[in-house]
Amino acid sequence: MSGHGFHVHGPHDHEVEHVAQHGGDSFTSRVAVLTAILSTVGAIFGYMGGHAQNLALLYKNEAAIQKTSASNQWNYYQAKSNKQNLAELSVTLTTGEAQQKFSQAIERYKKEKEEIKVDAEKLEATAQAADHQSELEMHVHGRWALASTLLQIAIALSAITLLTRKRWMLGGVFSAAGIGLVFGVMGYLHL
Repeated sequence: MSGHGFHVHGPHDHEVEHVAQHGGDSFTSRVAVLTAILSTVGAIFGYMGGHAQNLALLYKNEAAIQKTSASNQWNYYQAKSNKQNLAELSVTLTTGEAQQKFSQAIERYKKEKEEIKVDAEKLEATAQAADHQSELEMHVHGRWALASTLLQIAIALSAITLLTRKRWMLGGVFSAAGIGLVFGVMGYLHL
């Protein structure tokens, strides 16, 4: 109990506080420092995982916007095709000056459709690129998440090591931490 009410903490916290206040054997001190380092690195990995996930969502949103714009362009293309079809029908139904006017309109619609088609295809390509970036960032997010999870396991194992004072458990701590660091590097390198 502290001066401001009750304070509840776990056995690992108690062990770390005890070492800090009263000193302790070097084993306990080293495991406590290792735990603090793993917690710090784990927090960084967690942040990076969240950042990668946010980027993936940003790219996915950009892809959706570009797909909508491409769809709008294709609708516009279809409207021009409909106008072209009506102009072609009008050419067969008219003669003289009116027929000439509709023939010119057909050529104008063909030209406009080509420009619209180019724009729509560019937007589709941009959407595909953004989708691809989103997938890559989600893959990286998975690496960061796995790295964070492995470091959390290492932290839990270090707490158990402190409580049981079984030195052989440090192998599990170092294994989980090492594999977590490898996945963290893979996330950093976008592998």
